[in-house]
Amino acid sequence: MQDFLPLQGIDHIEFYVGNAKQAAHYYKTAFGFQSFAYAGPETGVRDRASYVLKQDKITLILTTPLRPTSEIAAHIHMHGDGVKVVAFTVKDARKSYEETIKRGAESHMEPTVISDDHGEIVMAGIKTYGETVHLFIEREAYNGVFAPGYQKWESAYNPTTTGIRYVDHMVGNVGWYQMNKWCKFYEEVLGFTQMISFDDKDISTEYTALMSKVMSNGTGKVKFPINEPAFGKKKSQIEEYLDFYQGEGVQHIAVGTGNIIETVKEMISRGVEFLHVPTNYYDELPSRVGEIDEEISELKELGILVDRDDDGYLLQIFSKPVEDRPTLFFEIIQRKGARSFGKGNFKALFEAIEREQEMRGNL
Repeated sequence: MQDFLPLQGIDHIEFYVGNAKQAAHYYKTAFGFQSFAYAGPETGVRDRASYVLKQDKITLILTTPLRPTSEIAAHIHMHGDGVKVVAFTVKDARKSYEETIKRGAESHMEPTVISDDHGEIVMAGIKTYGETVHLFIEREAYNGVFAPGYQKWESAYNPTTTGIRYVDHMVGNVGWYQMNKWCKFYEEVLGFTQMISFDDKDISTEYTALMSKVMSNGTGKVKFPINEPAFGKKKSQIEEYLDFYQGEGVQHIAVGTGNIIETVKEMISRGVEFLHVPTNYYDELPSRVGEIDEEISELKELGILVDRDDDGYLLQIFSKPVEDRPTLFFEIIQRKGARSFGKGNFKALFEAIEREQEMRGNL
């Protein structure tokens, strides 16, 4: 079947945050992102300040409002710091917009050309779950720093990278009975297909449960698991997220690395806090996943999880929320052939999340 929406990959992820200058310092320090570009009053942008950070194939924009009455300020007031935009690089932004609109998408931004002396960018956008939007970015005719309105961001403070290289997947949390609706949206409007699904038997503990389906575009470069709550004895992590984010949104960003041990060691030394599963998890690891290249004692010390599928194995670890609201967190993942998402780790992982919920008084 012809791909009517050939996405080249994730162009950037934009966060709306209360203080972009300070948030940029955190992501540089803790995660090893590098200063790249800046837009604000000094570049002719009057209503916001935006800092662009890069690390290998990952681009983040951190945007803060300069006035308390703006749409951005209202978003932050409602949700706290969070992901507003997941943008895709495309060859033809106008066609991408037209193809998705005619399949039922709601418009966020009609095709718009922005230009300067370095060329032009065409961008358009559609709405998805909650207040999250997807932008289509056509930038082949642009050779400036990042986009019109931005200038190169020079900084004397440039921590080294931590080895994260690309966005592996991004997970959205949606409300009760909304998972199938949004999976259908990605299938019908964006041409994604379902890779795998997990029900409450797969993802449950003694107290909580959730449901999840993984949607992927034709090339497999863009993967979006969609989670919804399921009934349990106590409040699930999805319900806690929905309560504190005040709606649906991006729950976590999984970033890939070529050496998870070195990446996690570096992040821990810079202050990133990770979830830890009970140490008896590692007692059964050899029998469950078979032979692996890494020393189990080192994985145990760091709290890194391992799972295997028919294609190989993966290593993964999850940060604690990176903000005071228990909403957004990060996953660090290293794939050694595996194409799955760590089903064998779900129970141990979600028990660790429950312990954190309980400490916050939200279980």
